[in-house]
Amino acid sequence: MPSKAATVLRNLGRQDYLGVWQAMQQFTAERDGDTSDQIWIVEHPPVYTLGLNGKREHLLKANAIEIVESDRGGQVTYHGPGQLVIYLLADLRRLNKGPRQMVTILENAVIDTLRQYGISAQAQPKAPGVYVNERKIASLGLRIKHGCCYHGLSVNNDMDLAPFADINPCGYAGLQVTQLADLGVKISTQELAVPVVHQLLQAIEM
Repeated sequence: MPSKAATVLRNLGRQDYLGVWQAMQQFTAERDGDTSDQIWIVEHPPVYTLGLNGKREHLLKANAIEIVESDRGGQVTYHGPGQLVIYLLADLRRLNKGPRQMVTILENAVIDTLRQYGISAQAQPKAPGVYVNERKIASLGLRIKHGCCYHGLSVNNDMDLAPFADINPCGYAGLQVTQLADLGVKISTQELAVPVVHQLLQAIEM
């Protein structure tokens, strides 16, 4: 069995959501007890994704953006350029962590990163994600299969937030969103990935 320090990092650049999702499914289906965990860093072209039990009623207004019915947890969210997406493909049995612990690890990685940039953020137990002044800045959802997780989190960095207005983000009517750029932090999405990944690695390699 490899040590927990053997987590593999993959920077995928900008790729379509569907292809990356299918690759995560394949990776998880084919992995065994000796397979190293992986963290994938990616940006997606504009896409709405519906969670496993997502309700289409939360898609408020038709537009030209693709809709993909995914197998992650949660309702509907939006991905687009300027948003950091990090997928965590981990063996929960080997890490000895449950689904709720993994959600907390993802939330805390974002909260601790934002603190480094002078932004105070919080999690909300009844509505997974990360919030700044009641506005959502990060969404997350996981899929657990055969004791392993995939999917992960997205952090709004410097993007067009307008498409969020055509949905109930994460199934909450009237929920407002925000991003680092609107909070006075101007950094590249790749730069933002560094502390988030660092926080994740610290948490899963303890």
